[in-house]
Amino acid sequence: MTATERMPTLFIPHGGGPCFFVDPPADDPRLWDKMEVYLRGILASLPRRPKAVLVVSAHWETSVPTVNVATRPPLLFDYYGFPEHTYRLTYAAPGAPGLAHRVGELLKTAGLPVADETSRGWDHGVFIPLLLIAPDADVPVLQLSLQEGLDPERHLAIGRALAPLRDEGVLIIGSGMSYHNMQGFFVSQRDQAAEAFDAWLTESLADPGRRDVALRDWAQAPGARACHPREEHLLPLMVAAGAASGEAGARTYADHIRGKPISGYQFG
Repeated sequence: MTATERMPTLFIPHGGGPCFFVDPPADDPRLWDKMEVYLRGILASLPRRPKAVLVVSAHWETSVPTVNVATRPPLLFDYYGFPEHTYRLTYAAPGAPGLAHRVGELLKTAGLPVADETSRGWDHGVFIPLLLIAPDADVPVLQLSLQEGLDPERHLAIGRALAPLRDEGVLIIGSGMSYHNMQGFFVSQRDQAAEAFDAWLTESLADPGRRDVALRDWAQAPGARACHPREEHLLPLMVAAGAASGEAGARTYADHIRGKPISGYQFG
């Protein structure tokens, strides 16, 4: 496998609930447009079509890393207060139990625990972006949980263990948000703390020599806790970055939502 054929890894924003499938707010009718265009363009940006997609979503935490081994997982509508039709969305992609087995092998080889899940549905951090990324639902999907405690080094290690999948045609996606302070979104104005954190994150991810150290200590970065009072929406980034250890990261999406910078990144 050449470097040009190896799958990159991604950290993507998944928006707010089913935001791409509801009428936009009257005061900002193009609020989610740029993010939607970015997500719809991901498959075309890849060096080849993935054989499967592994998604680490901000919305699933377990005591040990857990893979959804179901052949046809249902959808988990874990958002609230949206129009009724958003609870009838469908995404019929096949699961990937074979890939789940391979993930288990890689994690165990790295000395990491792993568990199986057979009944939980894909949460909106999985199916909402995939409805845009792969709307034909013809690419197998595997969801991997975050580990409770949200330790950055543990998730970097999980990513490093999964790196061989990139040479096996698997696209690894961390699905979260680079800014996730819900109270902040209610104030539609620029936020200097958020701008500082976004600049720090983009600079840190571009330098593979110091990236792991920077991400381990992310909470010390300027504006860090103002952007992430709780870090579950940042931790999928650690897995994506770890799976491309030693390779530079680049910002491939940048926008402002309600005045707050939101970025997406590619590694490798």
